[in-house]
Amino acid sequence: MPDWGAAPLRRARLTVAAYYRLMKPRLMWLLCLVAAAAMALAAGPSLSVRTVLLTLVGGALSIGASGTFNHVLERDVDRRMQRTSDRPLAVDLVSVPKAVGFGLLLSAVSLSLFAAVNLLAAALGLTAILFYSVVYTLVLKPNTVQNTVIGGAAGALPALIGWAAVTGEIGLGGLGVAALIFLWTPAHFYNLALAYEDDYERAGFPMMPVVRGQTTTRRHILWYLGATLAVAAVLVGVTPLDTLYAATGAVLGAVFLWAVVRLHYERDESAAFRAFHASNAYLGTLLLAAVVDSLVV
Repeated sequence: MPDWGAAPLRRARLTVAAYYRLMKPRLMWLLCLVAAAAMALAAGPSLSVRTVLLTLVGGALSIGASGTFNHVLERDVDRRMQRTSDRPLAVDLVSVPKAVGFGLLLSAVSLSLFAAVNLLAAALGLTAILFYSVVYTLVLKPNTVQNTVIGGAAGALPALIGWAAVTGEIGLGGLGVAALIFLWTPAHFYNLALAYEDDYERAGFPMMPVVRGQTTTRRHILWYLGATLAVAAVLVGVTPLDTLYAATGAVLGAVFLWAVVRLHYERDESAAFRAFHASNAYLGTLLLAAVVDSLVV
Protein backbone atom coordinates (compact mmCIF):
# COMPACT_ATOMS: atom_id res chain seq x y z
CA MET A 1 0.00 0.00 0.00
CA PRO A 2 1.22 3.54 -0.74
CA ASP A 3 2.45 5.52 2.22
CA TRP A 4 0.41 8.71 1.82
CA GLY A 5 2.17 10.42 4.72
CA ALA A 6 5.71 9.84 3.45
CA ALA A 7 5.81 12.65 0.86
CA PRO A 8 4.55 15.45 3.18
CA LEU A 9 6.92 14.28 5.91
CA ARG A 10 9.83 14.29 3.48
CA ARG A 11 8.93 17.80 2.30
CA ALA A 12 8.70 18.98 5.90
CA ARG A 13 12.14 17.59 6.65
CA LEU A 14 13.60 19.25 3.57
CA THR A 15 12.01 22.57 4.54
CA VAL A 16 13.32 22.41 8.11
CA ALA A 17 16.78 21.47 6.83
CA ALA A 18 16.69 24.36 4.34
CA TYR A 19 15.86 26.95 7.00
CA TYR A 20 18.52 25.46 9.26
CA ARG A 21 21.11 25.86 6.49
CA LEU A 22 20.06 29.48 5.96
CA MET A 23 21.33 30.17 9.48
CA LYS A 24 24.88 29.03 8.61
CA PRO A 25 25.10 26.76 11.67
CA ARG A 26 28.77 25.95 11.14
CA LEU A 27 29.61 29.54 12.05
CA MET A 28 27.52 29.49 15.21
CA TRP A 29 29.58 27.29 17.49
CA LEU A 30 32.80 29.24 17.00
CA LEU A 31 31.29 32.72 17.23
CA CYS A 32 29.27 31.73 20.30
CA LEU A 33 32.50 30.41 21.81
CA VAL A 34 34.06 33.82 21.15
CA ALA A 35 31.26 35.48 23.14
CA ALA A 36 31.52 32.84 25.88
CA ALA A 37 35.26 33.41 26.25
CA ALA A 38 34.75 37.17 26.55
CA MET A 39 32.01 36.67 29.15
CA ALA A 40 34.15 34.26 31.17
CA LEU A 41 37.10 36.66 31.09
CA ALA A 42 34.93 39.57 32.19
CA ALA A 43 33.10 37.82 35.04
CA GLY A 44 35.25 34.92 36.17
CA PRO A 45 33.58 32.30 38.39
CA SER A 46 30.74 34.72 39.22
CA LEU A 47 29.38 34.54 35.67
CA SER A 48 25.56 34.45 35.72
CA VAL A 49 23.83 31.52 34.04
CA ARG A 50 21.01 33.85 32.96
CA THR A 51 23.47 36.18 31.23
CA VAL A 52 25.17 33.27 29.51
CA LEU A 53 21.92 31.78 28.20
CA LEU A 54 20.44 35.07 27.00
CA THR A 55 23.67 36.15 25.33
CA LEU A 56 24.51 32.86 23.65
CA VAL A 57 20.98 32.18 22.39
CA GLY A 58 20.74 35.78 21.22
CA GLY A 59 24.13 35.43 19.58
CA ALA A 60 23.20 32.21 17.80
CA LEU A 61 20.02 33.79 16.45
CA SER A 62 21.83 36.95 15.33
CA ILE A 63 24.34 34.78 13.46
CA GLY A 64 21.39 32.94 11.92
CA ALA A 65 19.80 36.23 10.87
CA SER A 66 23.04 37.47 9.30
CA GLY A 67 23.50 34.19 7.46
CA THR A 68 19.93 34.25 6.19
CA PHE A 69 20.25 37.78 4.81
CA ASN A 70 23.57 36.81 3.23
CA HIS A 71 21.87 33.88 1.48
CA VAL A 72 19.17 36.22 0.16
CA LEU A 73 21.59 38.83 -1.15
CA GLU A 74 24.01 36.35 -2.73
CA ARG A 75 21.49 33.90 -4.19
CA ASP A 76 22.35 34.73 -7.81
CA VAL A 77 26.10 34.55 -7.20
CA ASP A 78 25.68 31.31 -5.27
CA ARG A 79 24.29 29.66 -8.39
CA ARG A 80 27.58 30.38 -10.20
CA MET A 81 29.81 28.87 -7.54
CA GLN A 82 30.24 25.13 -7.21
CA ARG A 83 30.70 25.41 -3.44
CA THR A 84 27.42 27.26 -2.91
CA SER A 85 25.25 26.13 -5.82
CA ASP A 86 23.11 23.88 -3.61
CA ARG A 87 22.21 26.54 -1.04
CA PRO A 88 18.47 26.79 -0.25
CA LEU A 89 17.74 29.99 -2.18
CA ALA A 90 20.04 29.05 -5.05
CA VAL A 91 17.93 25.94 -5.70
CA ASP A 92 14.60 27.59 -4.78
CA LEU A 93 13.92 25.45 -1.70
CA VAL A 94 12.94 28.65 0.13
CA SER A 95 11.41 31.74 -1.48
CA VAL A 96 13.00 35.15 -1.06
CA PRO A 97 10.04 36.67 0.86
CA LYS A 98 9.98 33.74 3.28
CA ALA A 99 13.74 33.93 3.80
CA VAL A 100 13.57 37.68 4.46
CA GLY A 101 10.74 37.14 6.93
CA PHE A 102 12.73 34.41 8.64
CA GLY A 103 15.75 36.68 8.91
CA LEU A 104 13.68 39.51 10.37
CA LEU A 105 12.12 37.14 12.91
CA LEU A 106 15.53 35.87 13.99
CA SER A 107 16.77 39.46 14.26
CA ALA A 108 13.82 40.55 16.40
CA VAL A 109 14.12 37.64 18.82
CA SER A 110 17.90 37.98 18.99
CA LEU A 111 17.81 41.70 19.76
CA SER A 112 15.06 41.17 22.34
CA LEU A 113 17.25 38.65 24.16
CA PHE A 114 20.25 40.97 24.02
CA ALA A 115 18.12 43.85 25.30
CA ALA A 116 17.09 41.69 28.26
CA VAL A 117 20.78 41.66 29.18
CA ASN A 118 21.53 45.33 28.49
CA LEU A 119 21.12 47.91 25.74
CA LEU A 120 24.80 47.98 24.78
CA ALA A 121 24.70 44.27 24.00
CA ALA A 122 21.59 44.86 21.88
CA ALA A 123 23.21 47.77 20.03
CA LEU A 124 26.30 45.70 19.29
CA GLY A 125 24.11 42.79 18.18
CA LEU A 126 22.29 45.04 15.71
CA THR A 127 25.63 46.37 14.49
CA ALA A 128 26.85 42.81 13.89
CA ILE A 129 23.77 41.87 11.87
CA LEU A 130 23.92 45.01 9.73
CA PHE A 131 27.68 44.86 9.24
CA TYR A 132 27.71 41.28 7.96
CA SER A 133 24.47 41.49 6.00
CA VAL A 134 24.98 44.89 4.39
CA VAL A 135 28.52 46.22 4.74
CA TYR A 136 30.36 42.93 4.18
CA THR A 137 27.96 41.23 1.76
CA LEU A 138 27.05 44.22 -0.43
CA VAL A 139 30.00 46.61 -0.07
CA LEU A 140 33.19 44.80 0.88
CA LYS A 141 33.01 41.31 -0.58
CA PRO A 142 32.24 42.26 -4.21
CA ASN A 143 34.39 45.40 -4.33
CA THR A 144 37.70 45.18 -2.48
CA VAL A 145 40.54 42.72 -2.15
CA GLN A 146 40.61 43.62 1.55
CA ASN A 147 37.10 42.23 2.05
CA THR A 148 38.31 39.42 4.30
CA VAL A 149 40.46 41.69 6.46
CA ILE A 150 37.86 44.41 7.03
CA GLY A 151 35.10 41.82 7.21
CA GLY A 152 36.90 40.30 10.19
CA ALA A 153 35.14 42.95 12.26
CA ALA A 154 31.95 40.88 11.95
CA GLY A 155 33.63 37.94 13.66
CA ALA A 156 35.19 40.21 16.28
CA LEU A 157 31.90 41.77 17.39
CA PRO A 158 30.76 38.71 19.43
CA ALA A 159 33.74 39.35 21.73
CA LEU A 160 32.49 42.87 22.40
CA ILE A 161 28.93 41.60 22.84
CA GLY A 162 30.06 39.01 25.39
CA TRP A 163 32.11 41.52 27.35
CA ALA A 164 29.35 44.14 27.25
CA ALA A 165 26.77 41.58 28.38
CA VAL A 166 28.68 41.13 31.63
CA THR A 167 30.10 44.60 32.28
CA GLY A 168 27.82 46.99 30.40
CA GLU A 169 30.85 48.49 28.67
CA ILE A 170 33.55 47.74 26.10
CA GLY A 171 36.65 46.96 28.12
CA LEU A 172 40.29 46.20 27.37
CA GLY A 173 39.79 42.45 27.70
CA GLY A 174 36.91 42.48 25.24
CA LEU A 175 38.95 44.53 22.78
CA GLY A 176 41.82 42.07 23.19
CA VAL A 177 39.66 39.08 22.30
CA ALA A 178 38.14 41.06 19.41
CA ALA A 179 41.64 41.87 18.10
CA LEU A 180 42.54 38.17 18.28
CA ILE A 181 39.53 37.22 16.14
CA PHE A 182 40.05 40.11 13.73
CA LEU A 183 43.65 39.09 12.99
CA TRP A 184 42.88 35.37 12.93
CA THR A 185 40.19 35.80 10.25
CA PRO A 186 42.51 36.39 7.25
CA ALA A 187 44.93 33.70 8.47
CA HIS A 188 41.93 31.36 8.55
CA PHE A 189 39.81 32.34 5.56
CA TYR A 190 42.58 32.96 3.04
CA ASN A 191 43.19 29.20 3.13
CA LEU A 192 39.64 28.62 1.92
CA ALA A 193 40.10 31.33 -0.71
CA LEU A 194 43.15 29.46 -1.98
CA ALA A 195 41.25 26.17 -2.19
CA TYR A 196 38.30 27.76 -4.01
CA GLU A 197 40.15 30.37 -6.06
CA ASP A 198 38.53 29.33 -9.35
CA ASP A 199 35.08 29.40 -7.77
CA TYR A 200 35.55 32.93 -6.43
CA GLU A 201 36.96 34.12 -9.74
CA ARG A 202 33.96 32.68 -11.57
CA ALA A 203 31.64 34.52 -9.19
CA GLY A 204 33.51 37.80 -9.68
CA PHE A 205 34.69 38.22 -6.08
CA PRO A 206 38.07 40.03 -5.75
CA MET A 207 39.52 37.60 -3.21
CA MET A 208 43.21 37.86 -2.38
CA PRO A 209 44.36 34.84 -4.49
CA VAL A 210 42.31 36.05 -7.47
CA VAL A 211 43.68 39.61 -7.40
CA ARG A 212 47.17 39.29 -5.88
CA GLY A 213 48.01 35.66 -6.60
CA GLN A 214 48.63 32.60 -4.48
CA THR A 215 52.18 33.46 -3.42
CA THR A 216 51.13 36.81 -1.96
CA THR A 217 48.15 35.19 -0.27
CA ARG A 218 50.36 32.58 1.41
CA ARG A 219 52.66 35.34 2.61
CA HIS A 220 49.72 37.26 4.07
CA ILE A 221 48.48 34.15 5.86
CA LEU A 222 51.86 33.89 7.59
CA TRP A 223 51.84 37.58 8.52
CA TYR A 224 48.37 37.47 10.00
CA LEU A 225 49.16 34.24 11.82
CA GLY A 226 52.19 35.91 13.41
CA ALA A 227 50.03 38.84 14.52
CA THR A 228 47.40 36.44 15.87
CA LEU A 229 49.93 34.51 17.94
CA ALA A 230 51.35 37.79 19.28
CA VAL A 231 47.94 39.05 20.42
CA ALA A 232 47.13 35.67 21.94
CA ALA A 233 50.33 35.95 23.99
CA VAL A 234 49.62 39.54 25.03
CA LEU A 235 46.21 38.51 26.37
CA VAL A 236 47.96 36.60 29.15
CA GLY A 237 49.34 39.90 30.43
CA VAL A 238 46.13 41.94 30.29
CA THR A 239 43.61 39.33 31.49
CA PRO A 240 43.45 36.70 34.25
CA LEU A 241 44.34 33.95 31.76
CA ASP A 242 47.00 31.58 33.04
CA THR A 243 48.74 28.25 32.47
CA LEU A 244 46.06 26.27 30.63
CA TYR A 245 45.45 29.04 28.11
CA ALA A 246 49.17 29.72 27.62
CA ALA A 247 50.01 26.04 27.12
CA THR A 248 47.11 25.55 24.71
CA GLY A 249 48.13 28.60 22.72
CA ALA A 250 51.73 27.41 22.49
CA VAL A 251 50.91 23.86 21.39
CA LEU A 252 48.03 24.59 19.00
CA GLY A 253 49.77 27.71 17.73
CA ALA A 254 52.75 25.57 16.76
CA VAL A 255 50.45 23.15 14.92
CA PHE A 256 48.79 26.04 13.07
CA LEU A 257 52.19 27.52 12.19
CA TRP A 258 53.41 24.12 10.95
CA ALA A 259 50.38 23.81 8.66
CA VAL A 260 50.92 27.32 7.26
CA VAL A 261 54.63 26.72 6.66
CA ARG A 262 53.77 23.49 4.83
CA LEU A 263 51.32 25.52 2.75
CA HIS A 264 54.29 27.44 1.33
CA TYR A 265 55.92 24.25 0.08
CA GLU A 266 52.94 22.04 -0.73
CA ARG A 267 50.99 24.29 -3.07
CA ASP A 268 47.88 22.24 -3.50
CA GLU A 269 44.29 22.16 -2.35
CA SER A 270 44.91 19.59 0.38
CA ALA A 271 47.55 21.82 2.00
CA ALA A 272 45.12 24.75 1.99
CA PHE A 273 42.42 22.67 3.65
CA ARG A 274 44.94 21.35 6.19
CA ALA A 275 45.83 24.90 7.21
CA PHE A 276 42.14 25.86 7.23
CA HIS A 277 41.27 23.04 9.63
CA ALA A 278 44.34 23.76 11.76
CA SER A 279 43.15 27.36 12.15
CA ASN A 280 39.73 26.18 13.31
CA ALA A 281 41.26 23.76 15.79
CA TYR A 282 43.62 26.44 17.10
CA LEU A 283 41.00 29.09 17.76
CA GLY A 284 38.29 26.75 19.02
CA THR A 285 40.60 25.03 21.50
CA LEU A 286 42.20 28.32 22.57
CA LEU A 287 38.81 29.89 23.32
CA LEU A 288 37.68 26.80 25.21
CA ALA A 289 40.88 26.96 27.26
CA ALA A 290 40.16 30.63 27.97
CA VAL A 291 36.70 29.73 29.28
CA VAL A 292 38.03 26.95 31.52
CA ASP A 293 40.98 29.05 32.70
CA SER A 294 38.65 31.89 33.67
CA LEU A 295 35.95 29.83 35.36
CA VAL A 296 37.73 26.82 36.84
CA VAL A 297 41.51 26.84 36.96
